[in-house]
Amino acid sequence: MNKEITIYDIAKDLGVSPTTVSRALNDHPAVNVKTKQKIFDAAKQMGYRSNVFASNLRSKKTNNIGIIVPRLNSSFQSSVLAGMEKVANDAGFNLIISQSLESSEKEKANARTMFNSRVDGLLVSLASNTENVEHFNPFLDKGTPVLFFDRVASNSGCTGVVIDNTQAAYNATKHLIEQGCKNIIHVLGNTKINVYADRLKGYKYALMDHEIPFNSKNVIHSDLNEEAGEDIANKIISKKTLPDGLFVSNDACAASCIQTLKQAGIRIPEDIAVVGFNNDMISRLIEPNLTTTHYPGYEMGEVAMKNLINHLGDNSKGVLQNTNTITLRSELIVRSSSLRQKTT
Repeated sequence: MNKEITIYDIAKDLGVSPTTVSRALNDHPAVNVKTKQKIFDAAKQMGYRSNVFASNLRSKKTNNIGIIVPRLNSSFQSSVLAGMEKVANDAGFNLIISQSLESSEKEKANARTMFNSRVDGLLVSLASNTENVEHFNPFLDKGTPVLFFDRVASNSGCTGVVIDNTQAAYNATKHLIEQGCKNIIHVLGNTKINVYADRLKGYKYALMDHEIPFNSKNVIHSDLNEEAGEDIANKIISKKTLPDGLFVSNDACAASCIQTLKQAGIRIPEDIAVVGFNNDMISRLIEPNLTTTHYPGYEMGEVAMKNLINHLGDNSKGVLQNTNTITLRSELIVRSSSLRQKTT
């Protein structure tokens, strides 16, 4: 019952040669239409499955593209994956998706699995504690293109697709300053990751340009999830002097902060003006609606996948060279959480 059906079984059943069956299943013009149809019908009825793996070994292509993301339960990453899937599907590629769960060890294991699966190319957004990218060297050695997106590796020899995180953070901080904030807390992730290191730079530059001294105690490193938001809010509440501005590098975390601050009787934005990041759906559901940076996830996914597939279609062999980092535009979306009432 569990025996795998082969072309020999089909040939024996129909009284034709295995070569004829093989040619028919590959739609070879040497086999007439009537015979082809008879073979297709028999293959379907008998439960024949083509040996894709063997075919891939012969062609040295799998039409599979690997993707490694930090977390799948992220609105931003879901948006990126949707953009990637659209482009890949249109081009006839399948996706193999895995998550590192913010662990460099899991990322290494994922990379090994992708390599052993012989993916034609790999797209990666790095885990928060990944310090080097040597585990991607086997792909580069084989001429398999690797492209980083959002969280990219510096000096990797690979193309990266990003937004200008420094400018985005500068704009967010500047907006809070323009609303009268002088004591602004910045909540961010691990600064070994490019996105958070760049946002910290933007925050510092905005303070500097407006002659506000930088205070390292106003920088809080966090996991940037909903649970962390409550802890951050409680830290803020326990301070002797409340900040008047809060810039959080994630909307879900910012929304959780707002809820906890409001429960403690702190008014948003009158007491503390709040800005998030990503333009997730929660930013439009929380009250007051959250000022945030629109991070073009779907577009990032499209651009990253198009670049990878264009390279696969290229006659030249070798890796995607980091001649250009592809930088997409972001936009500050101002909503009620940061707009203070103007006094007359």
